[in-house]
Amino acid sequence: MALKAFLLLATVVVASADLAPSYHAPAPSYNAPAPSGPAQYNFNYAVKDDYSGNDFGHQEGRNGYDTQGSYYVQLPDGRLQKVDYVVNGDSGYLAEVSYQGEAQYPQYQPSQGYQPAPKVGYA
Repeated sequence: MALKAFLLLATVVVASADLAPSYHAPAPSYNAPAPSGPAQYNFNYAVKDDYSGNDFGHQEGRNGYDTQGSYYVQLPDGRLQKVDYVVNGDSGYLAEVSYQGEAQYPQYQPSQGYQPAPKVGYA
């Protein structure tokens, strides 16, 4: 009887050992490439949409710790606002804001409100 219990127990141990996963995936790792030098880039974009009146853009260039750029936007009052900026290392963001044109505020003319169509009566 003891021999039968031992064989049964041994069979259960072997069967459960086969169910255990034998493969363990390696831990994820990422080896980022080493920077090749200080940052260098140039970019620009512009949007001009006559239908909506949107007119704005931005350009910037960077070489190491020196960054220079400008951006502009057409304001609702008709002026063009332009910002020229410089960033030199830890000196911070130094901006010069300028405006082109004269602000215009035309006389407000309210449009006629919604008027429903007259009801047609049938006799």
